[in-house]
Amino acid sequence: MDLYRLIPGTSPLLVSIPHAGTYVPPAIAGCMTPAARTLPDTDWHVDRLYDFLVDIGATVLVATHSRYVVDLNRPSDDADLYPGLAGTGLCPVETFAGEPIWQPRHAPAQAEIAERVVRYWQPYHGCLRAELDELRLRHGSVVLWDAHSIRSQVPRLFAGDLPVVNLGTNDGRSCDPELAARLLGYALGVPDCTAVLDGRFKGGYITRAYGDPAAGINAVQLELAQRSYMDERSLEYLPDKARQIRSRLRALLEIAVQ
Repeated sequence: MDLYRLIPGTSPLLVSIPHAGTYVPPAIAGCMTPAARTLPDTDWHVDRLYDFLVDIGATVLVATHSRYVVDLNRPSDDADLYPGLAGTGLCPVETFAGEPIWQPRHAPAQAEIAERVVRYWQPYHGCLRAELDELRLRHGSVVLWDAHSIRSQVPRLFAGDLPVVNLGTNDGRSCDPELAARLLGYALGVPDCTAVLDGRFKGGYITRAYGDPAAGINAVQLELAQRSYMDERSLEYLPDKARQIRSRLRALLEIAVQ
């Protein structure tokens, strides 16, 4: 199984999709609880939701393996991205709901985590870095869009319903503030769409590590509430519902590369 799918593009836009993967190597799956094997924290259907990216010339990088193998949006040293708030780590031990991922005495030890970093984490980030450098060389600047989704209600992580559009720029450090303001302004102007900038989700490792506006890399994370395109209980993708949010995603990306 390849670790990722890379679709080269022609525009100064790179879209990273690190959490839509569902493959778990059998040796790792055998150590997981039955509930965890259903992969409840997957960013379901995000690659399908964004399948228009080829039409707009974006470079697309999609991980194939589950975030339970290793979380590509966490630092390789497992540093805490949200001190004082609940979260999950590089090789998470609990689901977003706080349930165990691993059977007793089967959670990965430090040596295994280090091996997963080398085998799974480093290749994805090596590809991401190389593509960003190539696009910046070709175009002078590049937009990195880190595409995610999450259930609308996850009490362990946040109170109430999550807004539909959750833009993260590491409090303005990973993206030009004027660009971020334009993105938020568009989202807030869409009927029946709630939006926030740098709210509960400010961007994970990818946004923070690669975003460098002064060097020509504007990085934005979008955490999309899953109710906007799927049935959160059955996990079914809803094409009619998704059609509307897809048009809005395309508009956001067009704004990003203007």
